[in-house]
Amino acid sequence: MADGSDTTLTAEHSDQAPNGLVSGIKSFAAGHGGAKAVIEYVGKRGARIVLVGEDGEWGDQMATDTVTAREACAEAGVTVENAWERELMDQMRPSNDLWRSMARRTMAR
Repeated sequence: MADGSDTTLTAEHSDQAPNGLVSGIKSFAAGHGGAKAVIEYVGKRGARIVLVGEDGEWGDQMATDTVTAREACAEAGVTVENAWERELMDQMRPSNDLWRSMARRTMAR
């Protein structure tokens, strides 16, 4: 745009994601035989990076926004999926503790 407002987004982001975020993603991938990620926008809180390991385990990381989340995944060498595909969901193996915690939340309603 002529008023320069289109440069605001790029000025907020460096070409590098925070080192702690990148190292957390790398650590998860290394501990689970590799990983894929799905990035979910969660409003003002930022973006959630859901990591699914090749062994079926999963975890998540938070980033300030989706751009930073994508940069962190790229620096960590983790592929970002565009959506929750069936194959990726089938690969996930939730722990028994997670099932119990989800059941408690449902029963409490």
